[in-house]
Amino acid sequence: MTMNEILQTLTEKKQKLDKYRPLPPELVRNLEDWFRVELTYTSNAIEGNTLTRQETALIVEKGLTVDGKTLKEHLEAVNHAAALAIVISLAQNKEMAISEADILDIQRLILSKIEDANAGRYRSVAVRIAGAAVVLPNPVKVPQLMAEFVHWLQTAQGHPAEVAAQAHYRLVSIHPFVDGNGRTARLLMNLILVREGYPPAIIRKEDRRKYINALEKAQTGGSRDDFTALIYEAVGRSLDIYLEALEPKEAGQMEQNLLKIGELARKTGETIHTLRYWTKEGLLPVQGHTPGGYQLYSPAMIARVGEIRCLQMEKRLTITEIRDVL
Repeated sequence: MTMNEILQTLTEKKQKLDKYRPLPPELVRNLEDWFRVELTYTSNAIEGNTLTRQETALIVEKGLTVDGKTLKEHLEAVNHAAALAIVISLAQNKEMAISEADILDIQRLILSKIEDANAGRYRSVAVRIAGAAVVLPNPVKVPQLMAEFVHWLQTAQGHPAEVAAQAHYRLVSIHPFVDGNGRTARLLMNLILVREGYPPAIIRKEDRRKYINALEKAQTGGSRDDFTALIYEAVGRSLDIYLEALEPKEAGQMEQNLLKIGELARKTGETIHTLRYWTKEGLLPVQGHTPGGYQLYSPAMIARVGEIRCLQMEKRLTITEIRDVL
């Protein structure tokens, strides 16, 4: 499939999603809560943060601390969630162009109380990406490069996913900050997507090596196609999550998309034992079975699992009460 064909597929999925607007408020809240934790978990994990999904949820949603984890890792979770909130707020005002100040504010929040001296400021020193052959711009050139980048960003035309992928690549290649470049670039990418009515795109932790290699390949003179395809795939996955929650699938297509319990456990950070218990209690409906008799779940259950955990932790509901809510 060519890049244009992939973009057409994304457009068609977005058009399907638009037919359901306005979306049910409860569904929107559930998915937004899930995306907030998942985006924070995955974006930080790509940078080496060792918090699990569940630990990230505890910190972001409950303000709790996790034994054995550093203060920096806690702050990275809190800061990313705060930066994401700013991104969502900025996305509501589609008429206002994304500014240089907006990008600086996002990075400032990411480094708040971690590296305050470098928060919201361009780097004044040369930097290198550990283990990479990429040569990054001289710090003296960064202000001008950023001015040119923002001008491009404010005038860019094209499919939202294409513009988002390009913005991500261009910003991280300028590498304007001492730290927080990747997280800022991913948040900027999602600001562009959300402004255009797309859900945020998630670069999964398991795609970390592919993501880094694709970036380095492009930054050292190779094709950018691998990186662009990875971003488009992420956009498509997020659209699928929304559509799975909103519309029934044809039988054949459903079978292809269903998750085994182990896959659902990996995507949610919950244990198989917990998922089996919730299934037994009627919280997670089973959509089918493999020829060997293994239970299969809709991808929409990823968000459902997050909702169940939220109801347990935030509202302290019992299994019976959660069943009534769902």
